[in-house]
Amino acid sequence: MASPLTLIYLLRHGEVVLAETRRFIGHLDVPLSERGVRQAAAQAERLRATALAAVYTSDLARARRTGEILGEVHGLAPKAVPALREMAMGRWDGLTAEEIQTREPAAFRDWMSRVGEFPFPEGESVGDLLARAWPAFEALAAAHAGERIAVVAHGGTNRAVLCRALGLPSARLLALGQDYGALSVLAHDAGGWRLLRLNEPPGS
Repeated sequence: MASPLTLIYLLRHGEVVLAETRRFIGHLDVPLSERGVRQAAAQAERLRATALAAVYTSDLARARRTGEILGEVHGLAPKAVPALREMAMGRWDGLTAEEIQTREPAAFRDWMSRVGEFPFPEGESVGDLLARAWPAFEALAAAHAGERIAVVAHGGTNRAVLCRALGLPSARLLALGQDYGALSVLAHDAGGWRLLRLNEPPGS
């Protein structure tokens, strides 16, 4: 007998109010911008005909609001999973790349040279992120075997989870696009994980 096929509709939250400043926001709890709300609504409409069993989100406001907009279309109340929140960027949270280069040039160069391994000062590395996010992601897949669920998280979280699911090294993290409001789809069965869609923008 074939094993049940589980589909996970993995979304990045919509654009946030600080997007134009290009700041590292990590654990900063910033809301969606008006454009971000429209992006979330567009993806919700796109998935209207998809029979979702549940909607899960990070516990940060930008992901929760995106999940709420999606849940309204499906009559589902999103469930927050703190383990899915964005990577903690420590003392770099709230700073621009230019500000970091000025304050901590050596650390910034280190980050640029080994994105997949670098631990943010007083924050997390990709390994730290995966240590909390991947078990939570696997648990959601196991709890909904044979179903379709939506998971709304963050650029860093989604990239790390995708790398792990596809067996890619963390050094390839930034090779996987994760734009604001974009949709990726993962399938899981006894044969493992497969990527069906990657970084599809709202309205596509």
